[in-house]
Amino acid sequence: QVQLVESGGDSVPAGGSLRLSCVASGYTYRGVCMGWFRQAPGKERERVAIIRTGGGTTHYADSVKGRSTNSEDAAKNTLYLEMNSLKPEDTAMYYCAAEVPARFSELCYIVPYKYNYWGQGTQVTVSS
Repeated sequence: QVQLVESGGDSVPAGGSLRLSCVASGYTYRGVCMGWFRQAPGKERERVAIIRTGGGTTHYADSVKGRSTNSEDAAKNTLYLEMNSLKPEDTAMYYCAAEVPARFSELCYIVPYKYNYWGQGTQVTVSS
């Protein structure tokens, strides 16, 4: 059974930092397209970062580029998102998603509806 569990969300002041984690299980982790997405109340879900697990390159959304760093511990099937210089507009529910099974011959999708497995989300709140 595919399962994604996010953690690390918190309430922090503007300018602070957070490190989110996503633990994956129930499928072969390496080579799968995975993404971080976020959704604020009343707004559309948006891409934060996309990676092909197992050493792939991360592609960041412009809104977080330069302030966020995606990393992974493949041995632990865990994906991380470190966010620095947080702004109030970063406030949202952050989700980890995966497209299973892997598609090795194509680029990872950047739109959320292409991902078929999702975690429960972890809340990030940034105060002004």
